[in-house]
Amino acid sequence: MPDIRHFSLDTDAQTVADAVKEDGAIIIDEVLSPEFIAQLRAETDPYMEGSNLGFDDFAGFKTTRTGGLMARSQKCRELIAHPDILAPCKLFLEPYCQTVQLHLTQIIRIGPGETAQLIHRDRWAWGSHLAHVEPQFNTIWAITDFTSENGATQVVPGSTQWPDDVQIEPEQVTQAEMRAGSVLVYSGSVFHGGGENRSDADRIGINITYTLGWLRQEENQYLTCPPEIAKDLDQPLQELIGYSMGQYALGYYTPPGKPGEHPEIVPPQYALGHEIEGGMLGTSAELEALQEDISGKP
Repeated sequence: MPDIRHFSLDTDAQTVADAVKEDGAIIIDEVLSPEFIAQLRAETDPYMEGSNLGFDDFAGFKTTRTGGLMARSQKCRELIAHPDILAPCKLFLEPYCQTVQLHLTQIIRIGPGETAQLIHRDRWAWGSHLAHVEPQFNTIWAITDFTSENGATQVVPGSTQWPDDVQIEPEQVTQAEMRAGSVLVYSGSVFHGGGENRSDADRIGINITYTLGWLRQEENQYLTCPPEIAKDLDQPLQELIGYSMGQYALGYYTPPGKPGEHPEIVPPQYALGHEIEGGMLGTSAELEALQEDISGKP
């Protein structure tokens, strides 16, 4: 059975990004304190307790999934913007994009008696259309201990380049056992799945994932955090959920209103009351970056 490599929080971003690229999944140990987890649970447990169980084999019949964490929890916002995650995330994804964005936020509670989830790739959210790029940089934060007994995430290290229809053998699968406060960091291409919970307690993890700035997000952040909510977030978080241009000419909109009431074409930041910078379709820096990307010349 292969092992998952463990790293400490002080590991540099490039080492983390390289390890995720090589193995598909790694663990960073003891990132969150018990006090942080207690505060996070005070904010999120009411939403988790109000969440319905899944309705199919993939979602799980004894598993709850609770989303919208950007809008619901200050502590979850700190996880989303954690500098020791965003730094390797950008190194990992930016070969394929000019900006990265939040893809989804979800508390996954696997209850006692839940069966193991189908081994899969998260990139399958877009079908098989993105085989030529790596579209995701993902995390599962352990809010409780993750053990082999309570459903620690199943992972197939080194499987990122395997064909989609490969037959996964039991001896190729390991589990991401880790203490509460640690985080599993994995790519969109590694095979993985929730584990079977044979214990008498819940296994709780927070799934926060990031993707290329030009892709459709799995969790629709514009509906989860519409302008009336997003306007109160810090600007880096606003941009991370999509209130920014993906690159030059990608993501502008036309504000509704009477003739001449608003500029005709504006970037998403305008919806939050920010002043417009640059031209109609983006800034000169964004245009230059796009032109360099197309020409392949720095």
